[in-house]
Amino acid sequence: MAELKTQKGEGNVDAFLATIEDERKRADSRALVTLMEKATGEKPAMWGPSIIGFGDLHYKYESGREGDWFRVGFSPRKQNLTLYVTDYIQEEDPLLARLGEFTTGKACIYIKRLEDIDTSVLEDLVKRSYDAGG
Repeated sequence: MAELKTQKGEGNVDAFLATIEDERKRADSRALVTLMEKATGEKPAMWGPSIIGFGDLHYKYESGREGDWFRVGFSPRKQNLTLYVTDYIQEEDPLLARLGEFTTGKACIYIKRLEDIDTSVLEDLVKRSYDAGG
């Protein structure tokens, strides 16, 4: 069975954040680290070269496939801040209705700038997702 390419590593989160060229994205990323650390009670860890994860999750599917992942996290991508905060985005979610300006993927929330969203709602969403196990 193929192993996931993205693995938890020994990379330094602060050093990674310092490499983000866009000043606003770097500041938003630092604020997200603080927010997620507060919401989860976990220290940030690098997953692969560009994802910051909080908490550890071991999963096993009925098929027998299993692996390790983070419970919540984010990545400062070029276009957006990609938030990994839930297994499946449900558009009728009352928290999402109050979050602000964002788009979604199957299991991600994409935001352009932290100022576009209500960070107290995001903190609630992160905590709920973390408590549910990712």
